[in-house]
Amino acid sequence: MPREVANSLAQISTAAECAADLTRKLLTFSRRNMVRPKVIKLNDLIKKLGGMLHRMLGERVDLVTKFTPQLASIFADATSVEQVLMNLTLNGRDAMPDGGTITISTANVTLGEDATLNNPDARHGDYVCLSVTDTGTGMDEATRNRIFEPFFTTKELNKGTGMGLATVYGIVKQHGGWIEVGTELGKGSTFRVLIPSTTRTAAHHSESHPESVAADGDHTILVVEDDAVVRSLVVEVLTSYNYKVIEAESGDAAIKRWPQFREEVDLLLTDMVMPGEANGLAVARHCKSSKPDLKVIYTSGYSSELFGSDVQLEDGVNYLPKPYFCGKLTAIIRNALVHRTDEEALPVAV
Repeated sequence: MPREVANSLAQISTAAECAADLTRKLLTFSRRNMVRPKVIKLNDLIKKLGGMLHRMLGERVDLVTKFTPQLASIFADATSVEQVLMNLTLNGRDAMPDGGTITISTANVTLGEDATLNNPDARHGDYVCLSVTDTGTGMDEATRNRIFEPFFTTKELNKGTGMGLATVYGIVKQHGGWIEVGTELGKGSTFRVLIPSTTRTAAHHSESHPESVAADGDHTILVVEDDAVVRSLVVEVLTSYNYKVIEAESGDAAIKRWPQFREEVDLLLTDMVMPGEANGLAVARHCKSSKPDLKVIYTSGYSSELFGSDVQLEDGVNYLPKPYFCGKLTAIIRNALVHRTDEEALPVAV
């Protein structure tokens, strides 16, 4: 294939991935994206994401956490809550170009019948409140009134889609909650997310559930991902769960290095669409030709239906749609490693 054609196809592929991601965010904003709720202990979820958040924020931002003891549980989609937390945290970081402090806190809140007097979105009852406060530039009233609009952004061109806070808004609404924003120019901002608390038992949904428990730490995973940011975050998550991780920035690179690492790799986590000659399917075929029992998990921003019948892709078993977060990532990996065959692996309920 001529290099010019290959470059054009790569650009089209990148644009399609971005479009797929944007579509998912729009579905979330409109509250049509599917969620799989379960009982969640918010303090535990935040602690689990702590290392990743520190890395995302960088050295110039201090991260402070304040947890309320005996915090009530919420009935929510774990991946969605992770997305809310990360989007709000990154939004705070972007509001502090010279660095500063982000404080994440939790609290139990009980609202009376007069709760709607100052906020028409509010409802009386018991809630769990997640607060994210930054010491950044703050916002004027005109900006504050528009921050949850899709595509509205105060960032420079090509620095953001304007869907981060809109996605947060959609997720919170989808969970029966709302967001309160306090801000002042030059004095930072505070986002308070209120989600109904639940009295459902957490006996079978605690942090000891397989979704939150790493498989044995002696497993080695080959991560093939061309997006450096995504690859870095995946490596951060997997190493925090005691996996040994080998990185490859493309399918071609993975195939080239395969003989060196073949004996120690237990699972291949590969993007489906990458620049170069070898896509994810080609990488998997090459690796499994010399190691038939190798576990394989494919990832992509595309729908699995677009890849034809060459391989049976099943979400939660051997296919992980982008964007994904650590709960679902570690769950699907653990399922693949624990079960003897891909067919025996159970779908992940996240």
